[in-house]
Amino acid sequence: MEADFETALQLVLVHEGGFSNHPQDPGGATMKGVTLQVFQSYFGADKTVDDLKNISQAQLEQIYRSGYWDKCSGDALPAGLDYAMFDFAVNSGPGRAVKFLQKILGAQQDGAMGPATLSLVAAANPADMINQLCDARQAYLESLSTFATFGAGWSKRVRDVRQQALDMLGGNAPASQAAPSLVTVRLGSSGDSVRALQSALGIAVDGQFGPQTEAALKEYQASHGLTADGIAGRNTWRALGLMA
Repeated sequence: MEADFETALQLVLVHEGGFSNHPQDPGGATMKGVTLQVFQSYFGADKTVDDLKNISQAQLEQIYRSGYWDKCSGDALPAGLDYAMFDFAVNSGPGRAVKFLQKILGAQQDGAMGPATLSLVAAANPADMINQLCDARQAYLESLSTFATFGAGWSKRVRDVRQQALDMLGGNAPASQAAPSLVTVRLGSSGDSVRALQSALGIAVDGQFGPQTEAALKEYQASHGLTADGIAGRNTWRALGLMA
């Protein structure tokens, strides 16, 4: 439904986190799930990392609507299913999300939300589609070789999306799983992201990234197949289950 886009975007952004620019992250500088490369493709090659850090709400909406929501025909889908498809598209690509829904419906799996697919959607039970889509999404994630490292965050995201989508279908306001806007932190950092890291590591929480936090983080990273550099970026947040 067209009216659901803003709500769905707010929910998606909870999972996407804040600014990250870890040297080991192949995506490079990222803000609220938008990479610098994507940002430049929409708003010009001259855009800088600082411009990305200050991305506006209007710019976010333009990227997420045209790049994901519209490709899933969000405006034409029932409440709840629109959000479940949108979040799947953001996390794993719109083509894959559409193909998974088409498989559930018995439609041709071409990755395009055309009239034939939308006709089948209109005839199906929305709650069944939400549950089957989330089941298929979880199974896909579990099939990935990196699930052992990042599965906690991915699985939490699917659980949250399922419940929120069903809430939306029932006409209820979806419960937002509020979280700090996580950013890359390292020795010398302070603030909410450090507190979230310390809590997830099970160490004393004071919001100050000192040598003890660094040591605990390096130990966690080494034991979970991550680069043990003592820097918490997107990959570490995902492994800890705080970002998906």
